[in-house]
Order: sequence, then C-alpha cells, then structure tokens
Amino acid sequence: MMNVVFMVLYFLIIGLVIEISVTLLKLTGLKNTVARFQVISMLTGTGFTTDESKSIIDHPVRRKISMFLILFGAFSLAVIISSISTLLTDDLRLMELSIIIGILTILTITVKTPFINNRLSNKMQSEMHNHYELWEHPIEEVLFLENEDVVMQIDINEDSEFIDVITFDIVSRGVDINILYIESGEAKIRKELNEHKIKLGDNLFLYGNKNEIEETFSKEIEAMNKKENAS
Repeated sequence: MMNVVFMVLYFLIIGLVIEISVTLLKLTGLKNTVARFQVISMLTGTGFTTDESKSIIDHPVRRKISMFLILFGAFSLAVIISSISTLLTDDLRLMELSIIIGILTILTITVKTPFINNRLSNKMQSEMHNHYELWEHPIEEVLFLENEDVVMQIDINEDSEFIDVITFDIVSRGVDINILYIESGEAKIRKELNEHKIKLGDNLFLYGNKNEIEETFSKEIEAMNKKENAS
C-alpha cells in the first residue's frame, strides 16, 4: 500500500513539473499543444524529431528548459524503476514527497496567474534582447513580421516562365517577395543578385508573403509538387 502511495505522489510531482514547463514554454511564444507535446517528449526521452522540435533547439531560453526536462526525465525513470524493482522499504519518505508536491503546486498556480505570466513573459523577452545576438534568435522571430511571412525554395524547371529573366525584374513588380540568394549549380549567388539571369535548374530561396510567392511561382510550385509525389 505504501508503495502505491509513493508512486502516486511521484507521478503527481511529474505532472506538476509538466504543467510548469508547458506554461514557461508558452511564455516564450510556443502554442499550448506544441509545448505540451515537446515537454512530454523531452521528459520521456522519446526523441521525436518533429518540425516543432527545431523551434526548441533554435531558442536559447527554451533550450535551458529542455535541458532540465531531459535531466529530470532521466532521474525520474531511475526512481520509478528503483521503486518497482526493489519494492522499497519502510523508508518511503512520504513526508518529503508531500512537501515537494506542496511547493510545486504553489509554483504551478503562481506561474499561471496573469500578473506573473506577464512578468515572466517580459523577463524572457528582455533576456533574449539583452543577452543574445540577433543571429541567435529563432528565424521566425527575426524575419517573420506577419503571419503570412515564409522562407521558401523554388526550383526553376523547364516550363518556368522566369528562365532568362533578370532577378531584378521579378522583385521590381511591386510584389512582397525578396530573393535571399540563388543556388545555380555549385555556386550560391548573393552578390550582384539583381543582375543574375535565371537559368534552368536554378534554386531560388525567397522570403516574403506566402500567398504572393505561391501566386507568382504557381507553375514552379505545381511542378515541384508533382515531382515530389512521383518520387
């Protein structure tokens, strides 16, 4: 019976750690569903390599939270295995666990209050602004000024209308599209970019409004999708 109480209390501690970590990750800008999935993934050491996991790696504050979760998850696994395999002794330290649960419960309630939420959010933004260079910030925070902003690669195929077109003629049409660089064969062209004449096989790396990019390069995107589905 005491073993069951111990396990219940320890799983309660894990649940509270999850709630606190999810709240802190949400304050850095992650969505609730993404934050919760990533917290459980790191805590259990399952190692899911989703697109969202890159948003953890690229963010300095989120990396610190993830390091704690990985270490806590490894420690928790050892405790649980030890509890099950040895069936423990009478020294279950239930009082100490109860105190830890009390502290974590108070901490969970505290970080979820609107006032503390705003203070922590401002603190994290200040931390990013004052202690990290611009290139250390996640790309979406630096480049994506609006919800529809994207970075996209466009492959120039044989049916493209942009073959032999100067890149300046594309971006000068008044569209919200910027060419970051062009991959032409082995060369990556960034200097004198506007004077480059687009050739078959070039890869354009674009930044701008998603809808305008898809509209301007609709034929190229359609050909890329067909190629991807065929492979």
